[in-house]
Amino acid sequence: MNLLSQNFLKQEAITLLKDLIKIPSYSREEDKTADLLFTFLEKKNVKPSRQGNNVWAKNLYFDKSKPTILLNSHHDTVKPNGKWTVPPHDTTVEKGKLTGLGSNDAGGALVALGATFLWFYDKQNLPFNLIYAGTAEEEISGENGVKSILGELGDIAFAIVGEPTGMELAIAEKGLMVLDCTAYGKSGHAARNEGINAITKAMESIEWFNTYSFMNESETLGPVRMSVTQISAGTQHNVVPASCQFVVDVRTTDAYTNEEVLDIINKCVSCEVTPRSTRLQPSGIPMDHPAVISAQALGFKTFGSATLSDQALLPFHSVKMGPGLSERSHTADEFIYLKEIEEGIELYIKWLSSIKEL
Repeated sequence: MNLLSQNFLKQEAITLLKDLIKIPSYSREEDKTADLLFTFLEKKNVKPSRQGNNVWAKNLYFDKSKPTILLNSHHDTVKPNGKWTVPPHDTTVEKGKLTGLGSNDAGGALVALGATFLWFYDKQNLPFNLIYAGTAEEEISGENGVKSILGELGDIAFAIVGEPTGMELAIAEKGLMVLDCTAYGKSGHAARNEGINAITKAMESIEWFNTYSFMNESETLGPVRMSVTQISAGTQHNVVPASCQFVVDVRTTDAYTNEEVLDIINKCVSCEVTPRSTRLQPSGIPMDHPAVISAQALGFKTFGSATLSDQALLPFHSVKMGPGLSERSHTADEFIYLKEIEEGIELYIKWLSSIKEL
């Protein structure tokens, strides 16, 4: 393809994003946007596959003997909050700024990666295969999102996860555990100083969560962070509570697995600790990985990301990168600049063109 066709792809990507924004696609309700993505690829003479609300396609000259790069982003969105000043599913464009729900998170990355895939789709003699996947349930880390189709995609050597990073390269990402904790005491009458107060017992563990520092610290992600975010106890003012429940948000790093962090916590606190899940693991990629080396040679900045994405569900090397900015995500009047999408496509293509081996 020549420069003119690349410009055409940019305009096609922007049109697709506008069409996606017009369709509500809240997590677990993305069937209509999956329809749109599937039809869009078919019209480009690509043969897409679909499972649930996940849509993917392989490049024309896919060769199983070559390593495969996955280009993945999501087409589900959160629900709009009550502070929007424009209809969230309208596609308002003013001075090059496109406003609409999902425009920044992660519609810009989704369509930019799609355009990049189409650029390479019919090229012969690539040193790698490409799979483009628009997936569901990212906002809730759902079981029916990208994780559900990994078996269909085959062996993946490396993935680019499209999220708004200002086209900087997130080479590591924090994981997440949510812990339900219960401290136990003994019920009694408050006036007679009876019982063992479970709130007091909980305070001992909460103090540990607030002050403990893990020995190992990640070079890219810093320390493991633990925050007590919810607490509940007691039934009435004159009864000493027998139990106190609280919730801890734990952001893990590549210095530990989630299971290792959980083991340390269980050894140090006296309360009962139940993780809701340990599957959202921290992720990272070696700095000497060929894709990272290629990106740095092109001047891409690297960083460690505190926010969670589908990277946590991918059992292979990946990075997170895309047009837009993380701080716009989940905000009222969410937006992305058209220029960011266009430049994102250019940089994706430039980067993949520079990768000669994996």
